[in-house]
This record gives sequence, structure tokens and C-alpha cells, in this order.
Amino acid sequence: MLYASGQAFRNEAHKAVTLLGMSGVGKTMLADKLPNDQWFHYSADYRIGTKYLEEEILDNIKRQAMTVPFLKDLLLSDSIYICSNITVDNLSPLSTFLGKIGYPGLINGTDGGLSYAEFRRRQDLHAVAEVRSMEDVARFIRKGQEIYDYPNFINDASGSLCEIVDPHSGDDPILADLSARSVLLYIRATDADYKRIEDAAMRNPKPLFYRDDFLRAQIAEYRVENGLPERDIEDITDIMPDDFVKWIFPRLWAHRIPRYQAIADTYGYCVDANEAASVRDEHDFVDMIATAIDKRQANAA
Repeated sequence: MLYASGQAFRNEAHKAVTLLGMSGVGKTMLADKLPNDQWFHYSADYRIGTKYLEEEILDNIKRQAMTVPFLKDLLLSDSIYICSNITVDNLSPLSTFLGKIGYPGLINGTDGGLSYAEFRRRQDLHAVAEVRSMEDVARFIRKGQEIYDYPNFINDASGSLCEIVDPHSGDDPILADLSARSVLLYIRATDADYKRIEDAAMRNPKPLFYRDDFLRAQIAEYRVENGLPERDIEDITDIMPDDFVKWIFPRLWAHRIPRYQAIADTYGYCVDANEAASVRDEHDFVDMIATAIDKRQANAA
């Protein structure tokens, strides 16, 4: 939603904002600073994990449990049941389901990676789930107001949103719908933010989402850079999962940043992560967005 002025946004009785940006840049932290009796907090990742991938996540956990004889007997006799405790602040079950691509055997005593086919299957399921979670935003805006009496709405989008849309087309259906119903606010990482997020990724490489064309190109480049022999792109037994995640992270970052910037340029607004981090409360939040709106208007004049 593009406003004529920052004041017009301030005057809006029912504000709706979609937060965009890389994972770790501060979207959830910013949403948590808003009063929870005034803002309905919608988390795309939570919706994905508890609605669209819940069964797949549980099946993945059960599959692992069935390899342990003690747990297998208890599961088969219905003596125990398994559930995932996904929260907005703890998305580990979703992350574990995504997994990492690479050598499937034991590595340092722990399970290795997934085959290309299985990894792609899970990635494709996540992509569909992410699309559906964004299609649900309109319904949850209505529910927030009509059922729960929340005047305002905050959509905490997934860090991979830029991968499931076409940011350069100007008429992407997901982006068009989101921007018709909410202010799209891109939180742009500074160099210091990137270093902080990269350091965390190097210490604890986590599963990530990749577009298939991007992943295929990166696997080929990874082999060249690491002196590995050329082989079929889907034969990934020569790739160590954590090593690959660490190697690809800066390349994924460089791939996503211009996509997010294109979304902001066409559909919304942009603030630096240090601006978002300085927000203390709802007043600061609204003021930050209003300032971004006026800045865009001034640049367009």
C-alpha cells in the first residue's frame, strides 16, 4: 500500500504492515516491540510450520524416532505420541525438516545431508506453503479486526519471500495483493548487520531455502572452487552439508539483496536495520514508516 504522505499513514485507523528482509535482520524483534493488544502479529514461518507443513514435519520426526528401537516400540503400541512445539520464536522443527543437501552418511557421529531429490521435494513443499501463507494474509487481517478486535496488523514475512515472487515484473500476484492490503517495509541490512548474521551462520550453519536454478548453478561452482571432479549435478555425495551451507551463504545473500530492493522500489518502502533497531515502541514504529513514506515521495518529486 503506497500512501500519499507519511501523515496519511499516521491517520490510518487500521494500519497493516508487512515486514520484509533477510532472516536475522530484526523483523520479529521489531514486531515484538508493538503492543500485543493493538497489533495482530502474523508470522509466516509459524503459519507454514503449524498449518501447511505440520504433517510433513511430524512425519520427519517420527521417521527418526522409528530408528531407535526403544521409541519404535512405544510408538507402535501408541504408548507415546509426538508433536512439534513450534512457536514464533522457536522454528527449529521447520528448520530441521528443510534439512541440508549433501553426503547422506554419518558425519562426526551425526546424520548427514539429504539427497538432491529429497532436498528438492522438501524445498518445493516449503515454497508452496510460503505462497499459501501469504495468500492467508488478507483473511487474517479480517480475522484480526472482526473476531479479535485488533485495530492493526503486522505480517512478519519469511526471509525467503523474495525467492517465491518475481520482484522485477511489476505485477507479481503475491506482491500485488500484499501491497494492496499492507505497507511493504523492507528492512535493509547494513554491512555490520551482514557481518553479524554471517558470523552466526558460520558458527551454526542452518538449513536454507534455495531456488532450484540458483542451487544448481552454485553446486557446479562449489565443485570447481573446491577442486572436486565434475559429476552429475544431482549426485551430491561429494558435498559436506555444513561446509556447503557456509560456502553458499554469502552468495545467497548477494542473490537476495537486489531482489528485496526491487520489491521495495516497486511496491513499498525501505529502512536500514539500524533504524529499525532503534525503534522503542509503537510511536517510533509509526514515525519510522511515515518518514520512509515521505522520503520516497520526496525522491519521486
